[in-house]
Order: sequence, then C-alpha cells, then structure tokens
Amino acid sequence: MIIRTKAYPRVGLIGNPSDGYYGKTISFAFTNFAAEVILYESPELEIMPSQKDQSVFGSIQQLVRDVELHGYYGGIRLLKATVRRFYDYCRQNQIVLHNKNFTIRYSSDIPHGVGLAGSSAIITACLRALMTFYGVAIPKPMQASLVLSAEKDELYISAGLQDRVIQVYEGLVFMDFDQKLMETQGHGRYEEMNPALLPKLYVAYRDDLSEPTEVFHNNIRARFDLGDKMIHAAMKFWANLTMKARRCLEEKQTEKLGGMLNANFDRRMKIYRISEANLQMVETARSVGASAKFTGSGGAIVGMYKDERMYQTLRKELGKLDIIVIKPKIAKPTQGNVL
Repeated sequence: MIIRTKAYPRVGLIGNPSDGYYGKTISFAFTNFAAEVILYESPELEIMPSQKDQSVFGSIQQLVRDVELHGYYGGIRLLKATVRRFYDYCRQNQIVLHNKNFTIRYSSDIPHGVGLAGSSAIITACLRALMTFYGVAIPKPMQASLVLSAEKDELYISAGLQDRVIQVYEGLVFMDFDQKLMETQGHGRYEEMNPALLPKLYVAYRDDLSEPTEVFHNNIRARFDLGDKMIHAAMKFWANLTMKARRCLEEKQTEKLGGMLNANFDRRMKIYRISEANLQMVETARSVGASAKFTGSGGAIVGMYKDERMYQTLRKELGKLDIIVIKPKIAKPTQGNVL
C-alpha cells in the first residue's frame, strides 16, 4: 500500500505574530501549493532525498543559489524530527507500534522562506502519513503540538503554534492562545469558522525575499519576557484586533476588514525591523486600493481587493516588481483525528 498525504501553506490573516505570546489569531490554509509525503512498506527504514536535499550541482553558482533558497540542511531533517517525535508520543502514551519498516520521501512546491509555513507543511504531511501507516489516532490539538515540537525541540527552529494548528485543521480557524489554557492543557482554544465568510482575498509573494523566521523575529521574545511595555501592548492590540475581525466576518461586515489588516501591519512596523523590499510590497498593494499585511514572517502578503479590475491592477503593479499574485483557494476543513 502506498500512502500519500498532503499539507498546505497557510496565511495568518489577522492577529499574527501574537500566537507565540498568548494572543489570538485567525488563519486559513489554501491549496494553490502543497507539501506531499509518500510512504510505503519496505525491508529497511529509508528516508529518500528530495530536490531540497541535493548534493550534486552543475556549478559553484548553482550551489550558492541552492543554499540561498534552502539553507544548508534541506528537508530530510524535518522528516527525521517528525518520526522521532511521533515515536516518543506513542511510547509516552503506551501505544504499541508494529515492526514493519517503511520508505518515505517528500516533495513541495510551496514557495520557500516567504512566510507561508512550507517547513511545517512537510512535517504535518509526514505526521499524517505515519499515523496512517501505524494506525494511530492523535487528537488534532496534539498533532499541532507535535509538529511544533519537531521544529522547536528537535531542530531548534523558532516557531509558534498558529501555523501548525491551521495546517492540521485546514479551512479557516480562530485561535486563542490564552496563557492559562496554554499552561494547563498545553494548547490553546481552536474554533473552526466557515471559510465562506471570507471576502475577496489575494496572496502575493516573491522568491527572492527568503528571510528565516528566526532572523525576522529579532529580539522581540527577549523584550516580551523582560516585560517590555511596548511589546506587551502590541500583543494585546493584535489580540483585540482579532476579536473585532472575527465579529466582522460573522456579521458579514467584511468592508471593515481591510482597514484591520492594514492596522495589523502598521502596528508591526512600530516594533519590528521591516526590510525595504518587504515594505515596498505592502505599499505597492495599498497604492492601488487593496489592503496588505504579512502572511507570516515576511516575504508574502495578504489583503482584500474590491473587484476584478482592482485585482488585475494589483497583478500588474506588483508584477513590475517580479511579485506573483494569486487568488488563494481555501482548503476544506479536515475531518476526524486521523487524516
């Protein structure tokens, strides 16, 4: 039996980056791109390399370009970390695994390093394949926590729960990372929303703006932990903004949402260092009347547009900067604990 699983990129629609700071967010997953994992039984356990793991190049320039796009480690480490965390979870919960081995490989066309959560999509798809192969059911909140643990605890990648939650649940999800909830149950409160509530949205990105999350987030965590009033006020602002946005969506007052998306980014500018190229993306989108904010840590933006004429103008103006604009196709919410 060949097992094929997928996970999709996500957009932090409102509230980010407060997910790692006991805040609130709304996110959606979309199917324009995907990370896919293929797993099948084999005599030995083998992890197959993918394009991101290549070690043969046509020139020194190709090697350097590969490093610029994918770093030094590729994706095999993501699969190894996921297998390790899955095994630990099963052992800690007295889940007996069969002794069959498997071969696993992955592929992904999610734009790399632009804030669409491509790495966690690979891990999420891998976890789904492992659950299917071993017949293990894991509650969705725990799936998200396992994906985060694979990145933070195994690979020391700076990350928060938002990406992992939406990639496990898919669709459109409201998340409350209340501190008491996080400390008592290890995860937040996640509520699925109707994706049909969303207005006309675009996503824009460029491949040459790769900026790892750990670089983007600079010293905000240290300042938060030290009680910096400006940082704490920003996190509260984003949490409150998320609640307002949720009410707008549920009451079908989406005309107000564009201003909230802009406000989300504008507050971010006050405490984060924003590169000129990233800022240019936002300003260009706004110049044609669309709203704009980061989808994640930078390199891609999301916003509302009024009509098809505005969308085509948006494509034209951002296209001059070699920025790709798409209409995101929202992923259907997943069903059950095993996907």
